[in-house]
This record gives sequence, C-alpha cells and structure tokens, in this order.
Amino acid sequence: MTRRKLSDEEKALWKRVADRTTALKERETFDPNTFAPQHKNSEAKPKPDYLKLNQTFPPKPEPRKTSFDLVPSLPDRLNSASVQMDKKTFGKMKRGKLKPEGRIDLHGMTLDRAHGVLVKFILSAHQSGKRLVLVITGKGKNRDEGGPIPVRHGVLRHQVPQWLSAPPLSAVVMQVSQAHLSHGGGGAYYVYLRRVR
Repeated sequence: MTRRKLSDEEKALWKRVADRTTALKERETFDPNTFAPQHKNSEAKPKPDYLKLNQTFPPKPEPRKTSFDLVPSLPDRLNSASVQMDKKTFGKMKRGKLKPEGRIDLHGMTLDRAHGVLVKFILSAHQSGKRLVLVITGKGKNRDEGGPIPVRHGVLRHQVPQWLSAPPLSAVVMQVSQAHLSHGGGGAYYVYLRRVR
C-alpha cells in the first residue's frame, strides 16, 4: 500500500497551524505523578506471591451448603422455650407418662384446611376442660428438588407451633412440646391447655 502525498493546499494548511503553535517546555508537560495525591504510606505494598502461599488464583469456590435454614431447628426452638406449666407435670409429659385427653391428625391436609381444623379442635378441647391434647402433623416429605428457592421439609410440622402461639389459640395454649416417641415423636406435638375460667 503506497502512502498518499499531501496536496499543496494541505501543506499550506499544516504550515499555518505549525506557525501558530509553540513547543512546550518539558516542565510544562503534564506529569500525572506530580498532580496525583500522595498517600500517607508512600511505599508500595508488595503483591502477595500466591505460589509461595500455596494458593491457586483465582481461589476455588466454596462447596455449596446443603442447608438454607438460618433459624435453629424446630426441636431446638421448642426445647429452649421457657416452661410455663408445672415443671413436674412438664417432665412427665416429655417422658410420655401423661396420656393425652384428645388428639387430631392433620396428615394430608392443606395449610388452609389444617389451620381451620386445628383452631376448632383446640378451642373445643379447651371449652370441654381438657388439659393435654396431641396434634399429629407427620414429619413431612422432602419436596426440595434443589431449585434456587429451597422448600421447607415438613410444612405442617413447622407451621403448627406458629399457629398455636398466635391468636386466637395463644389465649388458651399454655405449652407446646414435641411429643414422646410413644406418641409420635418428631411428627406430633403435645399441647397443654390452660384451665377454663
């Protein structure tokens, strides 16, 4: 490829531009180091030698955690709750020595249906003077398919204690505890009711 030669007109234009300009002195040229802010510690920090540190760059990603639950497990929360009833009676109940006076099985119900049935059962048991009832939720099925939003294992099992601690049931429920193995273990709850006044 051959270079194009400047025309007489372009040469005249360039000469006019060159005549109007003056050369910059070296001290007038822009030096970024002169105008850049000085750091307190002017010594540059040495870059880490990743080979010496026996590391790989970039660092390996951490393995994916299998649990997304940030709150303590349900049995831990129930066990750490303060005892509102007589401690001796509570001990017997936890060991499965007290016989429940009524029971309800919520297996296979939707959340909406189970909530309505539970409220009706607890309020009628309280009105009839019962003190200890058993609420069976089942342990639930693991429906989490590994998607981006985790699905809780045993939805009813986690929801029932919240319902029992919220109005209108909180007014009649004194204590909620996980049932003894003889009465269903992790898939059931003892609900100790207040006296009718």
